[in-house]
Amino acid sequence: MAERAHQRRTARRYPGRRRPTSRPPQARHGLRLGPKPRLPFAGAVGTLLLLGVWALASATGTLSPRTLAPPWTVPGTFWHLWTREGLAQHVAASLRLALASLAIGVAAGLVLALLSGLSRVGDALIDGPVQVNRSIPWYVLVPVAISALGIGDTMKTTMIALGVYLPVYLNTHAALRRIDARYVELAESLGLSRWTFVRAVVLPGALPGFFLGLRLATTSSWLALVIIEQINATRGLGYLMNQAQSYGQDDVVIVLVVLYTLLGLISDFLLRALERRALSWQRSLGS
Repeated sequence: MAERAHQRRTARRYPGRRRPTSRPPQARHGLRLGPKPRLPFAGAVGTLLLLGVWALASATGTLSPRTLAPPWTVPGTFWHLWTREGLAQHVAASLRLALASLAIGVAAGLVLALLSGLSRVGDALIDGPVQVNRSIPWYVLVPVAISALGIGDTMKTTMIALGVYLPVYLNTHAALRRIDARYVELAESLGLSRWTFVRAVVLPGALPGFFLGLRLATTSSWLALVIIEQINATRGLGYLMNQAQSYGQDDVVIVLVVLYTLLGLISDFLLRALERRALSWQRSLGS
């Protein structure tokens, strides 16, 4: 009773003041600030639309076969290359070169990022040369690599690895630098060892940047493979691409472009699945 009397006196004394309420403000119905649920097959819509325009332009004669081969020639050309030209052996050779170079480049980029991101001495010794290398297109170094390493697989692996390590280093290093300093202070106050700190704080904090760099590095490995395999090669998809360009075989070029696209999509799909599993604890708009 006394509390209600106090509220009435307060209301008479301050008529413009609203009575406090314990209920939280209600959200407006129908307002969604985050992204809507993913559309089924959303990633294929643009590709199918592009294929439809290509097929329609080829069927109506708007796009000449001399300019670009029709899309319906792709299955027949692929079957001919697979059964008569040993396409499987060329794909295997490209996969071996790309995977070996990717493994070397990712390992180098990760080790350099950890050394530079966790040590002031490492940062002073490593980050400067890497930033200089960042400003130089990697294919400019191909003549230097040929002079130093020859034109064999060692040179090709080295050059692809040079294109791979940079995105891994840059994104992992940036993720390490973004780790909240309060976590470091908390680890020090808890008396964590260096290894426990790296395992419990550093690695989880760097994983998002590492996976972003890994996906970019995988894309870079396929792009570098196209160029490197055209240098004194006798096998591989890049070799077939160079031969098809020399003889004006547009249908073969399209088949090889489709193969490169499929390899890139499959590798990115696998990395996305691995990333979702490794970062299942992370909540974001894209999750």
